[in-house]
Amino acid sequence: MNIGIVGLGLIGGSIALDLRSRGFNIVGVSSRQQTCDRAIARGVVNDASIHLSLMATADLVFICTPLSAIEPIVQKLIPHLSPDAIVTDVGSVKTPIVDAVSALWPNFVGGHPMAGTAESGIEAAVRDLFVGRPYVVTPTAQTPAQSVEKVEEIARLLGASVYRCGPQEHDRAVAWISHLPIMASATLVAACDREGDRDIVNLAQNLASSGFRDTSRVGGGNPELGVMVAKYNREQLLRSLSIYRDSLDELMGDIQAEDWQALEQKLKLTQQAREHYNL
Repeated sequence: MNIGIVGLGLIGGSIALDLRSRGFNIVGVSSRQQTCDRAIARGVVNDASIHLSLMATADLVFICTPLSAIEPIVQKLIPHLSPDAIVTDVGSVKTPIVDAVSALWPNFVGGHPMAGTAESGIEAAVRDLFVGRPYVVTPTAQTPAQSVEKVEEIARLLGASVYRCGPQEHDRAVAWISHLPIMASATLVAACDREGDRDIVNLAQNLASSGFRDTSRVGGGNPELGVMVAKYNREQLLRSLSIYRDSLDELMGDIQAEDWQALEQKLKLTQQAREHYNL
């Protein structure tokens, strides 16, 4: 089976590494010739090019580009695809992508491997990135069943735990556990930086340790990613931010009223609830 990867960064490169090690023929496309050359030199792919025509032999194509590029890439890719080719993506928002791309190529299966690191680019590609991590597949009623099963089969070969749900359900869930944390983390850093006394800010920066590091990490990531998830998952992100704001107001109310019993009860409930998340 020939696997095509469009976008040879962390995710695309890591998928390629794992699948090539399992005997698949991997062809990759990048916008930069330097990336193509490096992907071949590292053994990430069998062949690579800056031209989408390389995808003509692919049975399954992964689109591993930023969200904003997925639809335009598929439009340019279609003339080069074989009629039976399956196209899937790795975008972190599904509803607008599935709607747009399925209209262009009916044999499209929305996907979202939920794994990553703070690094980017072809040098960041690593083996076993997806082992034990969720891989969400988001078909619609019109998605060919055999194509869905093939994408899920490949996801399991990557060692991932496969989940199937609708695009809307996916977006509502990831708004809570992925997109809201980006915004909450970013506003934490922004709030700290609003402290009027710069000496206090400097002291806080020097004292910051694991707690601040962990809670601020995703807010200090790629700004383009934050803008893209806000743009493409706007409705669900706003919904989660509104409920989050209400929760903050409740905590502030308990502290202002010195209602320590109510505050402790809330913190006990969050301590218990956290255990149910796949951390």
